Amino acid sequence: MRAKAAVLALGMLAASYAVTSGSAQAAAPPMSSVYEAEDATVFHGTVDSDHLGYTGTGFVNSTNEVGAYVEFTVRMPAAGAATLALRYANGTTAGRAADVGVNGAVVSTPGFAPTADWNTWAVTRIPVTLRAGTNLIRLTGTTTGGLPDLDSLTVADQQSTDWSDAVVDSTMQRYTPSSVGGWSYPVALYMMGQYQLAQHTADPARRAALIAYVKAWADRFVDADGHINNSFDSLDSMMPGQVMIALYRETGQTKYGLAAKQIHDRLLPGAGYPTTSDGGFWHADTADRANQLWSDGTFMADPFMAQYGKYVGDSTRSFDIATQQLVVYASHLQQANGLMKHAYDASASASWADPGTGLAPEYWCRAVGWYGIAATEILDLIPPDQPRRAQLIAIVRNLVRGMVAYQDPASGRWFQVVDKGGSAGNWTETSCSAMFTQTIDTALKRGYVSGDAYQAAVTAGHRGELDRISLHDDGLTYLTNISVGTDVGDYAYYVDRTQATNDMHGLGAFLYFSEEAGH
Repeated sequence: MRAKAAVLALGMLAASYAVTSGSAQAAAPPMSSVYEAEDATVFHGTVDSDHLGYTGTGFVNSTNEVGAYVEFTVRMPAAGAATLALRYANGTTAGRAADVGVNGAVVSTPGFAPTADWNTWAVTRIPVTLRAGTNLIRLTGTTTGGLPDLDSLTVADQQSTDWSDAVVDSTMQRYTPSSVGGWSYPVALYMMGQYQLAQHTADPARRAALIAYVKAWADRFVDADGHINNSFDSLDSMMPGQVMIALYRETGQTKYGLAAKQIHDRLLPGAGYPTTSDGGFWHADTADRANQLWSDGTFMADPFMAQYGKYVGDSTRSFDIATQQLVVYASHLQQANGLMKHAYDASASASWADPGTGLAPEYWCRAVGWYGIAATEILDLIPPDQPRRAQLIAIVRNLVRGMVAYQDPASGRWFQVVDKGGSAGNWTETSCSAMFTQTIDTALKRGYVSGDAYQAAVTAGHRGELDRISLHDDGLTYLTNISVGTDVGDYAYYVDRTQATNDMHGLGAFLYFSEEAGH
């Protein structure tokens, strides 16, 4: 409670799960059941309704003290693993830690991080094991601030966890828009993943909160006149322009359209961004990236150009640039096996470049994944009569063929060096596995490929990706085995890259995969 010291004891509401008669799953926990906090037992708190966005008839506002609690009575038809999803608001600047007890035993003490204000609701999820019959779930304040405002408890079978929601809720609790990271493609990738989740979110308040977080991040970099203080001398620096286009679509504010135009115009013919002799954008306008085309770069600039054409303007020229880049890059990078080499140096002077072909030695998985995501998205954005559509479909078809050929049959994922799964030190990487699964799934849904082998690859990839994410007793998600940012190198370089947890490359790719392959 922010300034109240009332004591209110509410009667307990015992809610029963419905069990389908005759079902083979009758003994398993149901998908989910919602318990409103105002219907629970409240010790030292009130039921209020003076903020926005709550469900039911109100929310519980505890007193500012250690020991204030809310206790839910939950009935389960059978014992089993479950997830407790606690919907709360915390308009202060400090976390409000609380013990979560199940049948008298404390199982977790999540921090309940601050939310933007008392009208903004977040969710903390706790994995638990519940017994058959009655379970008492008690949330007890452990600080003098008491509990956060508590709206509801949702009890769900762990198999039905919405991992997109869980990843986003965890990330927004870990970071504010100011602390999540600067203008960079990994952070922007995450923001675009959160934006996709917002687009699939039916609850207007939830959707608004997701967009507000993305907007608060973007507003750190664009001024009122739509200017971004960046020279845009690398393709990586241009990828966050996708966020500007997304916000232009959402808000209609001119400044976001002008910010996107600044990046768009940097890539126009005659604007000075360097290209190879056949028109491919250098990975960066620097001496150490001169004449180099990296598969990564297709995602950094090309979907942005296609999105600009679709949602902002200059459509014919923007679509032409985006599709031209994909075709030029593939003409150098795509090999007979369908995969893309990591990079190509037209001068063949880079330390990693083959002196005869200019190609990098390996197929690095995330670089291949970047191309697949870029190509399938651009095919969705360009009109049916765009002249290069047939070429792009052929490239995607060959790429998907190569992806399926090198999928690890044991895990359903793909290896850091894609074609050398049996080599010493190689490991299956999480972000590219999400990208490969999404690319194959999209190609199937759009009719670019067909056949049982492709659907089996999607099913196995989906399973393998979800094997890499888990919910811990701090109420937060953990996504593991993500390669950190990577240059071009040899086999030893790639397999020795750090395998990070919750790296933005992985979180963003997971959200893309979850929101696209899951819908």
